[in-house]
Amino acid sequence: MSILKDELLAEVPTGKIDSYGGLTKDELMNALRLMYSSRQLDSKAMNLLKQGKSFFHLAAAGHEAAQVACGLAMHPGIDWAFPYYRDLAFMLALGIKPQDFFMQHLAKADDIMTGGRQMPNHWGSKELNVPTQSSPTGTQFLQAVGVALAHKKSGSNAVTYVSSGEGTTSEGEFHEAVNWASRDKLAVVFVIQNNKFAISVPVQNQTGGKDYSIAEMMKGYENLFRQKVNGLEYLQIHAAAQSAFKYARQGKGPALIEAEVVRLFPHSSSDDQRKYRNKEELEEELRRCPINNFSQLLIKKGILTDQAFNELKKEVNNHVEEAADWALQQANPKSSSATLYVYDESGKKDKLGYEKTTVNGKPVVMVDSINHALREEMERNEKMYVFGQDVADGKGGVFTATKGLSTQFGNERVFNSPLAEASIIGVAVGMALKGLKPVVEIQFGDYIWPSFMQFRNEVSMFRYRSNNFWEAPVVTRVPVGGYIHGGLYHSQNIESFFAHIPGLLIAYPSNAADAKGLLKTACRLNDPVLFLEHKGLYRQSYATVPEPDADYLLPFGKAKIVKDGNDLSVITYGAMVHDSKFAAHKLEENGYSVEVIDIRTINPLDEETIVNSVKKTGKAIVIHEDTLTGGFGAEIAARISDKCFKYLDGPVKRLASEDTPIAYHPNLETAILPTKDKITKAIKELLDY
Repeated sequence: MSILKDELLAEVPTGKIDSYGGLTKDELMNALRLMYSSRQLDSKAMNLLKQGKSFFHLAAAGHEAAQVACGLAMHPGIDWAFPYYRDLAFMLALGIKPQDFFMQHLAKADDIMTGGRQMPNHWGSKELNVPTQSSPTGTQFLQAVGVALAHKKSGSNAVTYVSSGEGTTSEGEFHEAVNWASRDKLAVVFVIQNNKFAISVPVQNQTGGKDYSIAEMMKGYENLFRQKVNGLEYLQIHAAAQSAFKYARQGKGPALIEAEVVRLFPHSSSDDQRKYRNKEELEEELRRCPINNFSQLLIKKGILTDQAFNELKKEVNNHVEEAADWALQQANPKSSSATLYVYDESGKKDKLGYEKTTVNGKPVVMVDSINHALREEMERNEKMYVFGQDVADGKGGVFTATKGLSTQFGNERVFNSPLAEASIIGVAVGMALKGLKPVVEIQFGDYIWPSFMQFRNEVSMFRYRSNNFWEAPVVTRVPVGGYIHGGLYHSQNIESFFAHIPGLLIAYPSNAADAKGLLKTACRLNDPVLFLEHKGLYRQSYATVPEPDADYLLPFGKAKIVKDGNDLSVITYGAMVHDSKFAAHKLEENGYSVEVIDIRTINPLDEETIVNSVKKTGKAIVIHEDTLTGGFGAEIAARISDKCFKYLDGPVKRLASEDTPIAYHPNLETAILPTKDKITKAIKELLDY
């Protein structure tokens, strides 16, 4: 059901626009007060910048009517919101105070949004269900869909608001979000505040929609309630917002409001729009100011007088000044807090009962141990959801890791996502923010890259950027690795890219028991986890071991010495554990004693076990399947050099794949990847050094 402006206004339930949409005088005056307050906060923020008391600002000027109308359509504390950086007036309408604004603008320690960690205008409120926002444009859309999906699964009729400027609709994640929301009829209200400029780029260079309209561009979505409205006229945008929220709240599907507005201030305090907009254009937009439009209408209709408006402005101005003066006196963050809250500090991970049961069940292949871990954790935690591409029965994943789960737990808890990796992770973030436990699958590590923005700037950053108010403990399972003749795009190892992300835990098990114990722990932690599964080990006999029971947990950051030795330390993980053990046993026949350490988790890394081993043996080689240059082995080698230099009897060596993609033909693949013979030779050379 695609509905444009003229159809929409005919259905407004609160009355005709000429009768003020059924609004009372108090409601009209409240809207005007909020709009004017936003404008004055913008002006005061710019003055503080000129005085050198703050550093950055993004103004809402020109957008106030649209934002206030949407904010007042919300049910605070019930509905959720993902506003974008220009949404000051929306946040005021939702319930933040000028004091809150200045605490965030001045990056004060007690700022309720970010505690001084984020730039100004990155809104957040635990009380108002506004997860602290990031700077990348468009990442918020999929998170909003995730929250709406969580609402639907819980039977709530809460609405999720998400907004941006028109420039952000060029991002693929916007289209992915509208697609998913329309597919599942989710209660998301997308608000696009179209001021015709994405920084300096005009709308005609941004969109291919008819008449450069975002609403027209999205007309193919059957369940999307589309509206294009004059966002400078408060009564019109109020009517549009009321209808959009009503439509979404009734469970009919998502709604999209394209509000045509003006940008009266530059893009940001770092921008000078006079460089790309002429004087006449800027003056014309000032004449279209929504606050002037609304106040003059109220005066003309006898609802407001000039004197009353002057009194309102005086009162607001005084309040803004008092709020700014108060915030300036508040404490700045202490430097000692800079490294807090990268990870969960609640102590939960230390309270889990690790390795309290024995590993003595029937032998199990690794892919089945993963399946069993998922099944057991879903039985234990009704808030756990599994989704991804092809994960539902009858296929149960391309490697059958999720086989039988949707049959047992139903399609509400185990379901197929669209074929869109950013969607999988972004939606999972939203569900996690709402308190659910999403455990998702990316079908191959080679195809995880569309979701990398969500990992680097969202999943891993929520706790830190919100000063510990929000967390997104998503578990992402990813098959990785070569040795299966998968060619360039089914053989990649990805751990070194993700190891560079603070806030993200990474597991890389080498056998069925470790895979089960680590995955079950991942499902219980409060931090996000990237769980890497070597598909070459899924059904290998050497990765098959007795299965642990349902109570078996393994801690992150605890390596395992899989073979004791005295002459040299091999530090490795994943498939290389087995080839390294083979080489160590072969060299043992010649009188050498080689210790093999399986680190099991990339982050956290068990540095203590590695250091103690190298101090004992005096020699170390790091072996991994990823390429040599920039591989995670370089990090391990650097730490060994730093911590063990005086104990070393030789250089810290590395063995890895060639710095090439993984080719398809077995002859080429073997030439590129580490092999038992290559590993044995490298260890022998270091032993003889």
